[in-house]
Amino acid sequence: MQRSVASRGFVKRSGTLKRRRWGGLRRQCELLGLFEIDQQHEFYSLTCMMKEGLFSSIQTTIDHASTSQLLEDDFRAEDTQNYKGFTFETFAGPVFATLRGSLGVTEQEYQQSLCSDKCYLQFISNSKSRADFFLTNDKRFFLKTQNEREIRFLLDNLKNYMAHLQKYPHSLLVKLLGVHRIKISWRQKKYFIVMQSVFYPDERISARYDIKGCEVSRWTDPSPEGCQIIVVLKDLNFEGQYITLDQQRSWLLRQMEIDTEFLRSLNVLDYSLLLAHQPLQQDERHHGVSFASLIMRTKRSVNPSTSPITDVPPVPGAVPEDNSTFISSEIDRDRFQQAQAGAGQRAERHRVAGSETEERPDFEVQNRRLLLNLKNALHVIDGPDQRYFIGIIDIFTVYSLKKKLEYWWKRLRHPERSFSTVSPEMYCTRLCQWVLDHTK
Repeated sequence: MQRSVASRGFVKRSGTLKRRRWGGLRRQCELLGLFEIDQQHEFYSLTCMMKEGLFSSIQTTIDHASTSQLLEDDFRAEDTQNYKGFTFETFAGPVFATLRGSLGVTEQEYQQSLCSDKCYLQFISNSKSRADFFLTNDKRFFLKTQNEREIRFLLDNLKNYMAHLQKYPHSLLVKLLGVHRIKISWRQKKYFIVMQSVFYPDERISARYDIKGCEVSRWTDPSPEGCQIIVVLKDLNFEGQYITLDQQRSWLLRQMEIDTEFLRSLNVLDYSLLLAHQPLQQDERHHGVSFASLIMRTKRSVNPSTSPITDVPPVPGAVPEDNSTFISSEIDRDRFQQAQAGAGQRAERHRVAGSETEERPDFEVQNRRLLLNLKNALHVIDGPDQRYFIGIIDIFTVYSLKKKLEYWWKRLRHPERSFSTVSPEMYCTRLCQWVLDHTK
């Protein structure tokens, strides 16, 4: 009898603990933001294994740096490392090392960011996927779990992805920097990708949005006034607002067309346009526009071989000026804009002369926007008053039979309303139209 009572007591306490645990998890999921993965966190052990595997994988690249061009075998390369309790695999390592180098990310700083003693941050997302999101402590790189089907799709199309970024080095597509799999002896395998954070540096970002160009389920309750929790808003939250770029607008519209057409060719849909903004400070509005700065930024913008930012900044986000340029007199905004417009006109004349076709505009035409003095300048565009962080993410969803059936189900459930699951052709056209309607 005593044993039965004790058993009922244990069951009751166990049930109470479970309810508390689920209640705590539910409350946590309602708060969208960042949580440090410390020793009490459920993902602490996993992230420690990820760090250990990443450190050795990156060190292998450092020790065996290759200067030769990529080979066919590099796209199929798989490197396996065995550890106590888990196995760590790296896919297409030479390819992603090449991409990191083209973006100006050195292997040493990549290793330092991903494998530092500081804890990863967990990003609690309102995404409908079951993926886990981690962020390096310096918030420079995202790690996201993916299913095997998505990873296979990425690896099968990696050569196309690399060719697109080589052709359009200022592409808005998220920069994928690594693909890995971790097998834990007593758990199932986990695939994950490493990607450059679009929102970097994020110290002064005032609002973040995830845009799909539709209505259904595209509203998120903003965080309360004064709350520090990071909330990613959606399409309906942005209504009545504009991305004000002035001269940069035509570049953004064209690049959106180029990138979404590439995704359409891969039969992909349901990707998101990430958008954030912050007010420009007074000195940023004129960019400290010396001739030296203008020349340096123009070189990075129009020359694909110098477009990546290779200097390691002393301050997060800042890139030092090119000391080799001796011209230092200041120019005003009008002369700066005239120089920028002149570069675009010269490039346009060069294109009309026949060196490039309309389908493949040359770098001086398509990449004539001047990069900022930021480490993540490829995803940053300055307007007259605001700085915008823009990138296209989640590019792995194929328009499969399942998605086609989902389209018809949503069409019946949401008549006369726009929703995310549509054909790749309609999806890319609609998202480009959203950008056209919300920029000026």
